[in-house]
Amino acid sequence: MSININRYKCGYCGACVGVCPSGALELVETWVEANDCCTSCGLCAKICPVGAIEVNR
Repeated sequence: MSININRYKCGYCGACVGVCPSGALELVETWVEANDCCTSCGLCAKICPVGAIEVNR
């Protein structure tokens, strides 16, 4: 996985989960988790309204 999700910034809106083409993101209780299916495409970071996701390429 090569994304970082800032749990303090994240508003848990689920926008990133809905836009992820590989289904790597999941809302778990009050946080977002990414699994090994992440391809670092960056769509989640682009859609995040609060800038809580950073893609490491």
